[in-house]
Amino acid sequence: MPIRTYQTHTPKLGERVFVDPSAVLIGDIEIGADSSVWPLTVIRGDMHRIRIGARSSIQDGSVLHITHAGPFNPDGFPLVIGDEVTVGHKVTLHGCTLGNRILVGMGSIVMDGVVVEDEVIIGAGSLVPPGKKLESGFLYVGSPVKQARPLTDKERSFFSYTAGNYVKLKDMHMAEGTS
Repeated sequence: MPIRTYQTHTPKLGERVFVDPSAVLIGDIEIGADSSVWPLTVIRGDMHRIRIGARSSIQDGSVLHITHAGPFNPDGFPLVIGDEVTVGHKVTLHGCTLGNRILVGMGSIVMDGVVVEDEVIIGAGSLVPPGKKLESGFLYVGSPVKQARPLTDKERSFFSYTAGNYVKLKDMHMAEGTS
């Protein structure tokens, strides 16, 4: 079963959400309308909550988890993802907060307590260390990430374009009975 209940929490999917049959969703998860979860993705809300907004895409092989509450972090960190966020292939998101209209490049790692403001691009293969804040309107690259430059108008327009493109693609998959 790709969608699993854990300790009375069953993932809740908004309207027209696509979840590939090879993905696994466990526990306290809510996903907004027209979002998509692609093959071999794991979203595990077993010790804290995960919220994913509308028109967001979690691509192949990504791992999404939380930071549990404990003696070193009394409240833990949920994983919160806004609207029109594109999470590239093989990304790890762990107990962080992502605003709206963000692109997380392939193979990136975003750690505990990170806050990414709206309209940010995180370059492929980047590492965002625990507790870092990424300011709106910039490209960040590297391991650890550094602010590279302001986003261009063309890059800013890409957020809604890619979100819409993934909505169309997931609709085609759903029409063929993939989910």
